[in-house]
Formats: sequence, C-alpha cells, structure tokens
Amino acid sequence: MARSKLTRDAAAVVTGAGSGIGRAFALELARRGGRVVCADINLAAARETVKLIEELGSAGTALRCDVSKIEDVEALAAKAETWLKGPPTVVINNAGVGAGGKPVGATSMDDWNWVLGVNLWGVIHGCHVFAPTLRAAGRGGIINVGSTASFAAAPMMGPYNVSKAAVLALSETMAAEMQGSGVHITALCPTFVKTNIVKDGRIDAGTSGFAETVMKWTGIEADDVAKQTLDALDRNQLYVLPQLEARAIWRMKRLAPSLYARGAGVLNRLMTAKA
Repeated sequence: MARSKLTRDAAAVVTGAGSGIGRAFALELARRGGRVVCADINLAAARETVKLIEELGSAGTALRCDVSKIEDVEALAAKAETWLKGPPTVVINNAGVGAGGKPVGATSMDDWNWVLGVNLWGVIHGCHVFAPTLRAAGRGGIINVGSTASFAAAPMMGPYNVSKAAVLALSETMAAEMQGSGVHITALCPTFVKTNIVKDGRIDAGTSGFAETVMKWTGIEADDVAKQTLDALDRNQLYVLPQLEARAIWRMKRLAPSLYARGAGVLNRLMTAKA
C-alpha cells in the first residue's frame, strides 16, 4: 500500500530546496525513499541539502535555478529528467521571497517585480514546464506553495498577497484541469513557518521585527509542514492549511467577508499608529 503512494520512492524536483520549507520537503521525500533534484538560486545551499539527503541514505543532486526565468526552469526540467533517468513523479514549486511593510503606492516597482517574478512567475514556469510531462505520464503530483496570504489580504503586504493569491487560483485551476488524469494538485497555505523568509526578504525593519517575533512564538516547524503536505498530496487533497489560525482565517473570510475586511483595516490603523 505504501508504495502506491506518490510520495514513496518518488522521483522529485523541489525548487527553493536550499533552506526552509523547500529543504524540509527534500529531506522528507528522501526519508520516504525518494531521489530528489534540489534546485535553488543559491547553489551552495542546495548542495548542503544534498549532503543531508545523502546522510539519510538517499540520492540527491543540486542544480542552480532562477525560477523567475523560464529558460532556467526549462533547463532544470531537462537536467532533472537526465539525472532521474525519466520524468519526475513529484514537483514542488516552493521557491519564494517575502516583501512588506509599505502600502500600495509606496511599494517600489522593483519590489513588485521581484516578488511577482519569484513567487508567481516561478510557480507559473514550474507548472508550465512540468504539468504536460506529468499529464502525459498519467501519474504524478504537483505541490504549489502558497500562504495564508493567498486569501487573508493582510494590509502592507500587497506584492506578497497578490503573488500568493494568484498561486492559489492557479492551483485550483489546475486541480480542475487535471481531474481524471492521475495527476494530483495540492496548494499549501500556511501562516508562520520557522524559515528565513523574513530575514532574507525585503521587509521594513518595524514590520520584520514584528513578523520575526510572531514567527518565534507561533510558527511551526518546516518538517511538520512538509510531512502534512506530502500526506495530503497522496490523498489528492487540494488545500493544506496546517495551522488552526490559517483555518480560522479561511472560514472567517468566507463567512463574513465584509466584516473581515473592516477588521483588517482596524488592525492596520492600530499597527500604523503604534509605528
């Protein structure tokens, strides 16, 4: 029974595998007997992940990939298929960056382009390149890493919210398109996960300090998120909201959207006044 699951003995490709959730996915796939192509814009970080995979007795390879560039993702797919000796069975579009702390109109276009290039176009490129291969094989799975920001629309996070909302819409679209194909689609939408996204992102000092504090006290471990999400992919579960607060926000937004929007506005005014 275990071997019938997609995430057992997988031939996997993980973007953003050099740290955080991406590394957690890569290691959990290795624990499940998989071979993992670890892609990251930071090749040294991807190689560190491969070393950890090898310590688990599994096989991995590191490749540099800037997911915002379609040619890089196409090259990743070609190299992955060569190394895996066949098409992948699991693809995880995880690479992402963070930005926030300014309202729409004050956020620079450079930040907009950077966030959308990685968080949105990176996922689009991954789906565009790998989805036809999995569909042709008649079996496989794609995990797109979104966020509670996909539906929460928190103030002062315009580029990030837009990018993640689009990732969720793309995942829902693909889930409908892949019905009956044998290909599973899962969208991961967590709140705070203990990663370096705040530290490595373009987030104003005041906002980043608050985010790091919240992450420290409420964030969950990336390993737990990876396990839950891979199990969900096996079940062909579309939505993964791993934390209680993520599920609460999901329900509140849908049951009382106007009240939710007013509440978010009040919270924003209070936080802005304190700043």
